[in-house]
Amino acid sequence: MKFKDITIAIRLLIVLTLLCGAVYPLLVTGIAQAAFPDKANGSVVYNTKGEAVGSSLIAQKFRDEKYFWPRPSAGDYATVASGASNKGPTSADLKKSIDERKAALAGTAKAAGADIPGDMLFASGSGLDPHISKASARFQVKRIVTARKFDGAKTAALYALVDRLTENPQWGVFGEERVNVLLLNLELDR
Repeated sequence: MKFKDITIAIRLLIVLTLLCGAVYPLLVTGIAQAAFPDKANGSVVYNTKGEAVGSSLIAQKFRDEKYFWPRPSAGDYATVASGASNKGPTSADLKKSIDERKAALAGTAKAAGADIPGDMLFASGSGLDPHISKASARFQVKRIVTARKFDGAKTAALYALVDRLTENPQWGVFGEERVNVLLLNLELDR
């Protein structure tokens, strides 16, 4: 190799390192901060005391009877191990997991007088989906009413809260109506 070739390679390395390692990341970060500051900073959710309690983009594990529960998670809501279980429709383990979830929700289903919504039985692809369907939120109301000993007026207010926090399909086309579980539970505590 010639000295000239080595010099060109080193210069190219320096230029590309600066361009790809500094200029481009700073540009993208600046655009994200200007256009989507909330999402660029993690969509952090704060309680009434101003304390960070989570992110509206990542599911949290709620299992107390007095709160709305998120979809099941194959990775137990851990961000490091997020992902699907990769169990196929013929998997005995998947069937066992679904049967266990059905059994755990059976009492709630009887109280609600409805079938268990599918998103309460099946984990999302990432295992961190922060939303449940509106049907799943309404399905859980009876359990929460019982746990919190709500009267008829508070029960009606809880249904109204679910309706108020229901988000439309993305861009009006993709998905279905959904409710963010963390935001719903924070409002429930208020």
